[in-house]
Amino acid sequence: MCKFIEYIEQHLIMNPYAIDGVYFNTIIIVSSGFCNQFYIFFSGTLSSAEDAHRFESLFKMPRKTFNYVCSLVKDDMMVRASSYTFIDGTVLSLEDRVAVALRRLNSGGSLVTVGTSVGVNHSTVSLITWRFVEAVEARAGHHLRWPDSDEMAMIKSKFEKIHGLPNCCGVVDTTHIIMCLSSAEPNCKVWLDHEKNYSMVLQAVIDPDMRFTDIVTGWPGSMKESSILHSSGLFRLCENGARLNGSKLTVSDGSEVGEYVIGDAGYPLLPWLFTPYLDNDLSELKVEFNKRHSAARTVALKALARFKDTWKFLQGEMWRPDKHKLPRIIHVCCLLHNIVIDMEEDAAMDDAHISDDHDANYSQQVCQLSDEKAVRMRDKLSEHLNSS
Repeated sequence: MCKFIEYIEQHLIMNPYAIDGVYFNTIIIVSSGFCNQFYIFFSGTLSSAEDAHRFESLFKMPRKTFNYVCSLVKDDMMVRASSYTFIDGTVLSLEDRVAVALRRLNSGGSLVTVGTSVGVNHSTVSLITWRFVEAVEARAGHHLRWPDSDEMAMIKSKFEKIHGLPNCCGVVDTTHIIMCLSSAEPNCKVWLDHEKNYSMVLQAVIDPDMRFTDIVTGWPGSMKESSILHSSGLFRLCENGARLNGSKLTVSDGSEVGEYVIGDAGYPLLPWLFTPYLDNDLSELKVEFNKRHSAARTVALKALARFKDTWKFLQGEMWRPDKHKLPRIIHVCCLLHNIVIDMEEDAAMDDAHISDDHDANYSQQVCQLSDEKAVRMRDKLSEHLNSS
């Protein structure tokens, strides 16, 4: 059994405290007029605790999903079964190792803070977390892929039913992972974005269930949304007709509109990427299009906000990260985001406390590039929405 686990379950209170403005949680055991602070030991494990709400609060996923993640990474995480121990010498089980890695990724705490809270050396936290990242990356890739034709039909149906946009296949958006870099660091200016933060960008295509269906990351924050798009595999595949090449929508005048994704004003208007109208004096048709466009885009805003709220390792200002490892960590957090949704399809997600502003203090970028064919197609779709 986990040390103190029965007592913890009976006398647990969560006591928030702050270090440098970052809030963490420590477990306090209350007994007969005195308080003793103990390490959280996962050996045994906390994953067997009966309090599902407490478990989900700690690991940001239900027990069923936690067990599934453990099954995915078991072979990779247990290669050296006795190499990782608690401070008292107890060997960490598979569940312990996964729990340590998840706490590192979802708490936002430093290696020392996480190590102290779970009773392991900070170097052990670092080694376990990276082994976990490698394992999830190797074993969970099927949870983040472009939808097949049947899945895309479901996606298009949901966008039309919920937001009134027929033949829509997703929402593309970007978010910034802020970093703290020294001005003396080589090439640091490459990472300086338009809001004067050092950052790395994540671009994602998101479906109506808030899953990521395509991501690209690793690009510096100095790049505009339109430049990141043009540098991505998504752009290349769509331009070459390898994606968004499914059934076309026949609009009111008999012409056809192909499959498309939508994006904000920072993206170029393309035959497969529709952005909102930006004119000051818009017709009713264009106002209605913008209204539906904006409603559908909230899917991406909520998904990226939930993503950064859950994986707090990526939130706030990251201290001099390894810029070669960070894209892989972001990718794994995206995989975990999808796994939680995939495993809990019928579960209601409580996002009421999460702001839609996943890029706080970032102003809207505007791209003036537009394809002539795309201009006509967007107008045809606007007219179709009005007539239907």
